[in-house]
Amino acid sequence: MRGAGIWRVVALLFAMAGGAWAQTSDPFANPVGDPLPSPGITSPMLPQPAPAESEADLSLSATLAGNSQPLRSGLAWRIYEDRGVAGKPAIVARSSDPAPSFKLAPGSYVATVTYGFASASKRLTMSGSPATEDLKVSAGALKLSGAIGDQKIAPGQLAFSIFVPIGTNSEGRLVRSGVKAGEVVRLPEGTYHVVSTYGESNAIQRADLKVENAKVTDATLNHRAATVTLKLVAAPGSEAFAGTAFSVLTPGGDTIREAIGAFPSVTLAEGDYVLIARHEGQVFTREFKVESGMDRDIEVVAKAS
Repeated sequence: MRGAGIWRVVALLFAMAGGAWAQTSDPFANPVGDPLPSPGITSPMLPQPAPAESEADLSLSATLAGNSQPLRSGLAWRIYEDRGVAGKPAIVARSSDPAPSFKLAPGSYVATVTYGFASASKRLTMSGSPATEDLKVSAGALKLSGAIGDQKIAPGQLAFSIFVPIGTNSEGRLVRSGVKAGEVVRLPEGTYHVVSTYGESNAIQRADLKVENAKVTDATLNHRAATVTLKLVAAPGSEAFAGTAFSVLTPGGDTIREAIGAFPSVTLAEGDYVLIARHEGQVFTREFKVESGMDRDIEVVAKAS
């Protein structure tokens, strides 16, 4: 009995030890009493990046060089990211407002403004604070018209081309063609070669004109020309034949203008000409003279050969 009692005590101790082991065998059990948090997979504690510098407003305006007159219209603005000589600049903003404002991140930029064919640019650096810049534009303008004597030529009958002379070549580089009479063309200050064409033939006048900063050069080019109406008739003053093909030539045989119709009109420079009329397989000719400012009919009489 005594031995059996000892074994019962030993068994009880083993039972108590097993229960304690079962309670503490969980590696995540908290011996204090509360359960341990699940370990999971957590990101490491990395240092937070410093806050980026904020964007700031860049306010721009343009004035004429010399008199500081503000430019209120006709402006085209572009902002380029300045990548130095190695990189091609990229446009980051543009505007046609007279005094635009751009919101830009810190960095280096190039601001450009175009006023007609004149322009200005400026390098600048944004550092997170608002900035204001004024660009000086060296520009003037041309305003062109044409006349014969004291008589103004209708704007719709004129077209102008503007060139920049290069060396001895007055038409070295074309700036713009198809300029209309009365149109204001903004240009950098300098000397320009202007070609005025009256009509669609050889009535052409040329002039060298100077554009000054902040001034409009208003120029009238005087033509020596006239408009003639071509007719093929059976007798002087009679009805013109329809469907006639006309050729206007110089005395040397160079073709100046060709036209088809009963009575087409041609504007020609002052001088001597030969008119050839072709109708139903027959050819008729006549010499005539153009005098400046004297518009008239030129009749070719269809005489049987």
